[in-house]
Amino acid sequence: MKFTLLATLLGVAFSASAADALKTRTGEFIIERPTLISIGFAWKIQGDSNRNASVEVEYRKKGDTQWREAMPLFRSQNEKLGTPPPGAGAYANGAAKTIAPNHFAGSIFNLDPGTTYEAKLTLSDPDGVIGGRTKTVSVTTRKEPMPAAGGKTYHVYPPGYKGPRQEPAFLGLMNAYNTGASGSDHVDAYVPRVEPGDIILVHAGLYKDCKDRYGGCALPEDPARSIGQGTEFDNTYYLTASGTPDKPIVIKAAGDGEVIFDGNGNAILFDVTGANYNYFEGITFRNTDIAFVTGRKGIVGSNGLTVKHCRFENIGRGIHGNWSGSKDEYIADNVFIGRRNPDILQSWIAPDLFSKIPGYPEKINGPEGSEYAVKVYGQGHVVAYNRVVAFHDGIDIATYGSPDGAPNFIEDRFPASIDIYGNDVTNMGDNCFETDGGARNIRLFRNRCFNSAQSALSAQPVIGGPIYMFQNLVYNCPTGSLKLTASSAGVLVYQNTIVGDNTAWGPIGNLHYRNNLILAQGAVPEWSPRPYNPTPPVHQMDTYTSYSSSDYNGFRPTPGASVSFTWIGPAEGTLTDYSNGRKVQSFRTLEEYAKATGQDTHSILVDYSDFERVSMPDRNNIARIYKPEEFDFHLKAGSKAIDAGTILPNINDDFTGKAPDLGALESGKRLPHYGPRR
Repeated sequence: MKFTLLATLLGVAFSASAADALKTRTGEFIIERPTLISIGFAWKIQGDSNRNASVEVEYRKKGDTQWREAMPLFRSQNEKLGTPPPGAGAYANGAAKTIAPNHFAGSIFNLDPGTTYEAKLTLSDPDGVIGGRTKTVSVTTRKEPMPAAGGKTYHVYPPGYKGPRQEPAFLGLMNAYNTGASGSDHVDAYVPRVEPGDIILVHAGLYKDCKDRYGGCALPEDPARSIGQGTEFDNTYYLTASGTPDKPIVIKAAGDGEVIFDGNGNAILFDVTGANYNYFEGITFRNTDIAFVTGRKGIVGSNGLTVKHCRFENIGRGIHGNWSGSKDEYIADNVFIGRRNPDILQSWIAPDLFSKIPGYPEKINGPEGSEYAVKVYGQGHVVAYNRVVAFHDGIDIATYGSPDGAPNFIEDRFPASIDIYGNDVTNMGDNCFETDGGARNIRLFRNRCFNSAQSALSAQPVIGGPIYMFQNLVYNCPTGSLKLTASSAGVLVYQNTIVGDNTAWGPIGNLHYRNNLILAQGAVPEWSPRPYNPTPPVHQMDTYTSYSSSDYNGFRPTPGASVSFTWIGPAEGTLTDYSNGRKVQSFRTLEEYAKATGQDTHSILVDYSDFERVSMPDRNNIARIYKPEEFDFHLKAGSKAIDAGTILPNINDDFTGKAPDLGALESGKRLPHYGPRR
């Protein structure tokens, strides 16, 4: 009797514990730093072990009465990172070993800057909810940074300037920015003159210091005399004054001709790690290894740097930052020109394709090489409408490793809420865009990537997600279009048009595809990471999680390929499998793949003829650089890809037909704007 009673009690306790594990217990709710056109949230939970809870999202402008539907929040559930297969570099050795949070997270897009929105989030779980079920919050998007009224205005002229001057006038930037400048060891004696809201108007001319003469450069009119421009012996401008979000310290071209800051071959041109909310506009930066340093991991960094309508040329890196505390950078409408050969595509890998092309392997610095245009880390950054040409990478999130404090993440140092949109990137030796190192509500959308020697879009790794990749236009990626690997977790690939084999590498957890057009261009590199399938499939999923998914896509496989679709994942009935012995399934046809896996059951086959004017890249001329104006990626009337998508609220719910089209461009709509807006 006692044994039976004890067994019964244990059974009741076990059943109660199991039932509680199915319920969702709500925890901390986080409103992330808003950007100009996006807001993001995270809602920590416990339980929901069967993953059937959900969070619906509605939003409206404050004062409106009608709610609009947004994408539901994305579920992250303790996906593991740091268990990639051998050969994955630093990540196989513990550089990013961590576990994704157990929470819901997500974003609302396409908002107006400087506008207050209300958002209503409703959590439901058929098994029950413990704690609050709804959140109604008010969030104001940021305004574009602009010069403020009411501050002092200073005028800067290049050394040797002879014409009329507007007062107060100074020779060289640092004489205005600080109380003085020197080319000697007195340089640090001067303190900032500028205050929040002040404007420095830089007049036309060449600003170039010398580092080999004590006291500064010789004056053109009197070689025996010199003028110190305050860059010490390294020709670096160290800025240490801080503005505010509403009153930045502005350094702006005066409008009377081109303003050029020349680094004279130095390592760093501007170091702003000690200066918050400094603002640059209309200036050319050249002849330096790094034009701007905004932060250094574990050491120091800045907030609120604005760089817009500027030009970068003859540089190794444009803007470099990897400090986790960095916030609210705005990098927009700039032109970045790298040092690579502008007329040919070159790579650092794939010798079977590129070794016979001049310049192999590509350089990342020096006279023939540039590494990247922009790299950011932290929260609230916007990188938008830039043109990037001839770099190794285009626009990156820093491959930081595990976020600070992992596994107990420090929210203020968590890489989240970053927007990258409207950028026009071409001729990359590696990737156009890297979300590597991002964690949550990273939004990569409506960008154009042409001619990327390795991959267009990269996640290597990301920590939990969601990483949104939507409505991007990609063409000519001869060694594969997506690089989703290093045991990432939480990537949403939505509504993109991609010409380039989708050799997405992997493994990755919690990965989802919807409404994409993916057209193979027939690359067969000898270094293929899948020895069991040496011919890249048009679509490959290598996933740790059985809840990864793919549907409503359009595919153009390589004609005659023995394998066009590959699915690698946990065995049936297994939620996750972080071993490297996951089940491999390969298929020649879409029909076979869909029937066997239950994936892409609504997907279709397409071809280049579905577009108004798009042809397959020439496999016999791998180095060719294609120009976007040669193509029209709108779908032809009668294409099966028209009205073939599923509705993704707040992304494609403004469709023109019976349902959303597949791919980045909706029928009857104009091409999005890529690159600088003037």
